[in-house]
Amino acid sequence: MEIVILAVVIAVVVLGALGGLIVGSRRKKQLPPPPPAAPDITAPPAEPHVGDEAETPREEPRRTIEEVDLPDGSAPVVVEEPPTAAPEIEIPEPTEGRLVRLRARLSRSQNALGKGLLTLLSREHLDEDTWEEIEDTLLTADVGVQPTQELVERLRERVRVLGTRTPEELRTLLREELITLVGRDMDRAVKTEPEDRKPGIVMVVGVNGTGKTTTTGKLARVLVADGQSVVLGAADTFRAAAADQLQTWGERVGAYTVRGPEGGDPASVAFDAVKEGKEMGANVVLIDTAGRLHTKTGLMDELGKVKRVVEKHAPVDEVLLVLDATTGQNGLVQARVFAEVVDITGIVLTKLDGTAKGGIVVAVQRELGVPVKLVGLGEGADDLAPFEPEAFVDALIGE
Repeated sequence: MEIVILAVVIAVVVLGALGGLIVGSRRKKQLPPPPPAAPDITAPPAEPHVGDEAETPREEPRRTIEEVDLPDGSAPVVVEEPPTAAPEIEIPEPTEGRLVRLRARLSRSQNALGKGLLTLLSREHLDEDTWEEIEDTLLTADVGVQPTQELVERLRERVRVLGTRTPEELRTLLREELITLVGRDMDRAVKTEPEDRKPGIVMVVGVNGTGKTTTTGKLARVLVADGQSVVLGAADTFRAAAADQLQTWGERVGAYTVRGPEGGDPASVAFDAVKEGKEMGANVVLIDTAGRLHTKTGLMDELGKVKRVVEKHAPVDEVLLVLDATTGQNGLVQARVFAEVVDITGIVLTKLDGTAKGGIVVAVQRELGVPVKLVGLGEGADDLAPFEPEAFVDALIGE
């Protein structure tokens, strides 16, 4: 019996030892590695380690600053564009006496006309050859045939009566005759203040290349300098830069610009400009029309239409024709055609500082029967001056 019990105990011990070995061996067996996780496409690429080969960087969508969480948890920073500063309003130079200040700009005309005549008249003997030279000097300066003949006749008579001729006497004589020729009794004020209404309406016309839009902008400065408020009508819709150019001139002096679509109806823009001027209580509306070739009948007819449409509001107070003084007699041809389409009331002579043909002032007044009211004597913003006959002649003949 004891032998049987001992055998059972031995068997149990042997079985237990064998079971422990089996369990131990299983515990020591390594499990297979887990499958690789799917890559996180939102995570930034890992930094390369030393020795790793560089890879072509992947295109990653860029995030704006608003999408990035700041490390301190503060609100995202919003970058704002700085506000556009309003253009500084300029104060134009006063117009009174402006031509006197700009008289040095007439040096070319002075040498050809004033000093040339004084030199000839100062000769000891004024024979027929000398008087022919005087006539040639006046014609070369574009005074015109009829005015030249009148001036020479008056000079010959006064020199004959005067007898002795000192330089000062000759200068006084020539000054008086030239002022008479230019015309001191013509009304040269730009009509911008009608008694019965506001605003005054001014149209600016002329051919391409005379500086018409620039002159309109400078005229706005003249009016502002005289204390008037101005609305600009950019009725030159055929030239892409014309409205921008005019608006820039207006912004510099605080003038409001009315403009329309490129290639639009000029008469409509002019009409709206006058309407806007009325509503704003402006003193003057300046209308810049398209530069027109005087040989193009259709364009000239359209200019007449602009004037008629504007006059549905009120009569046009001024129609200023801009002429390039350097074109000489060709400018007179232009003037005649424009005068047939619209009633020209005044002349603006530009580029007078760049020509020896100062006599064009006389010729164009005779041709149209209207006065030169403004002259351009340079490229500066305030180089447009009201025309003053005495100051003009004094500049021609010098001190």
